[in-house]
Amino acid sequence: MKKQKFLSEKCMCDSGKAFETCCSPYLQYLKIVPTAEALMRSRYTAYARHDVNYLLLTWHISTRPNSIDFEESSSLQWFRLEVVKHYQDSVDVNKAVVEFIAFYKMNGRAYRLHETSFFYKQEDRWYYLEGDIH
Repeated sequence: MKKQKFLSEKCMCDSGKAFETCCSPYLQYLKIVPTAEALMRSRYTAYARHDVNYLLLTWHISTRPNSIDFEESSSLQWFRLEVVKHYQDSVDVNKAVVEFIAFYKMNGRAYRLHETSFFYKQEDRWYYLEGDIH
């Protein structure tokens, strides 16, 4: 009997890739995130999946909150991500910026979050530093 092939689940970060080859290896700590954009995408997926540990571990210690409470946002549903632009600092290659728009629904109503996020690379790992909401 032939094994049945199942279609891979599409990654929530809207990269167009399958979750198992996109954000999953990062969320499972199997691979180091190579770029600030990939970290931002994996953090978006972590928010959508309520993965508090991943979010805190990828948040730079200088700006990291003590905790993240998903209870307040239990009716929040992330459904689309659009990366507007991303670039690495030309002077300091350990700094990068990613501008994105994240779309979500809360209590059946659609919203969008437009943010410019700042990332810092320390000891070969990218971390979210802070963001400016537009």
